[in-house]
Amino acid sequence: MLNRSKQKTKLTERSPEDRRKDFLEVNDGYTFTEAVSEADRCLQCRNAPCIQGCPVAIDIPGFIKAIQEKDLERSWEILYTTNQLPAICGRVCPQEKQCEERCTVGKIKDSEPVAIGRLERFTADWKRKAGFTPVTIEVTKPEKIAVVGSGPAGLTVASELAKNGYAVDLFEALHAPGGVLTYGIPEFRLPKEIVRAEIEGIRQLGVSLRTDLIVGKTIYFDEIRQKYRAVFLGIGAGAPKFMGVSGTNLNGIFSASEFLTRVNLMKAFRFPYADTPITIGKHVIVVGGGNVAMDAARSAMRLGAQTVTIVYRRTETELPARWEEYHHAIEEGIRFMWLSNPIAYLPGPDFRVTGARIQKMGLGDPDASGRRKPVPLPGVEETLDCDCVIEAIGQSAHRILSEGFKEVRLNRYGYIEVDPETLMTSVPGVFAGGDIVTGAATVIEAMGAGKTAAKGIMRYLTAIA
Repeated sequence: MLNRSKQKTKLTERSPEDRRKDFLEVNDGYTFTEAVSEADRCLQCRNAPCIQGCPVAIDIPGFIKAIQEKDLERSWEILYTTNQLPAICGRVCPQEKQCEERCTVGKIKDSEPVAIGRLERFTADWKRKAGFTPVTIEVTKPEKIAVVGSGPAGLTVASELAKNGYAVDLFEALHAPGGVLTYGIPEFRLPKEIVRAEIEGIRQLGVSLRTDLIVGKTIYFDEIRQKYRAVFLGIGAGAPKFMGVSGTNLNGIFSASEFLTRVNLMKAFRFPYADTPITIGKHVIVVGGGNVAMDAARSAMRLGAQTVTIVYRRTETELPARWEEYHHAIEEGIRFMWLSNPIAYLPGPDFRVTGARIQKMGLGDPDASGRRKPVPLPGVEETLDCDCVIEAIGQSAHRILSEGFKEVRLNRYGYIEVDPETLMTSVPGVFAGGDIVTGAATVIEAMGAGKTAAKGIMRYLTAIA
């Protein structure tokens, strides 16, 4: 009998008191019984509006139907056909604004949409525990392709091309692959064993992965162009960005990029058992309102801060972070200061930050993002004590592009310009996608760009053959 509950099947979470002390996952995902119960809520709509909301066009009704029928191997096969990173996407994608937003069940009065993301995670986790059978694809095409950057976009391009018989070399500047999946998202949201397992699945397709190699420095762009018939640039946009207010250079002030890279990639949360330390004060301010701000704030709390305050220049209504992450932050004791913006950081005798002068804000007309624009309220200020500040106000494009890839046309913000249909840059045979084209976006959006670029590359290679 189908489950016609109006609410999603409840997911059991670890208590805030326990999880704020460590970097373990917030929950263990659905059990088999819970997953089948939730899958039974799906109406199996003929027009499948949920697929239209998925950037990589997963057959969502198909893999959920297989769960309903308790055929988990079939569910996995359907899911993995279009998504090589399902356990990752099931954890970090903003389903509430994509597939679940289109769900017919969620349009019924007082009903929540089917928990598509949780079911995706369930199937992927089941398969990993059951045992993933390596599938090596024979190279059948003569052309060799270079993919620069092993984040979500690069991994997707590499896997799509490998599945179509192309030899692919995947270059990563850091010592560990995964891009933002590895250096940006904390363990409590995305365990790195999950990232490693799904990247290993892509390697098993035949993709050659080379780490500790900076294209444009360790190996020059001209060498890449000579050796490969096509190149994909998926290097992300992780360069630090600061507000630039007075006192920004004080000790104890981090960009979110540096802070999260130290914590996640360099394992600073395990210091002294890991080599990289990080100094967290007793009273931490995090500036920003996106998922990165939530990640930084929740990580700071786990590293021993007594208080963590997120300072955001708009209100809760305009908050860009995922609602789930916001509520987890509240449960874990993170404080929020709305309609506020730092205008100066205050120094102590040792040149360490001791406080922030906060400008109170109002909201004006909507800006380009559709959110109401924050407007300073003259003369309305206050001081907030702190000994650590993390600015999570976005990232910018890596400068290495303008230094090493001078032929590739950039826009005024330093991002790469591409043809929207093929994602080819101003240089024939060179493609780009993900954050280095769009600016900060979601994991699944970067993967969607990877699929588009892979099609563009294959079309290009066929045309010049």
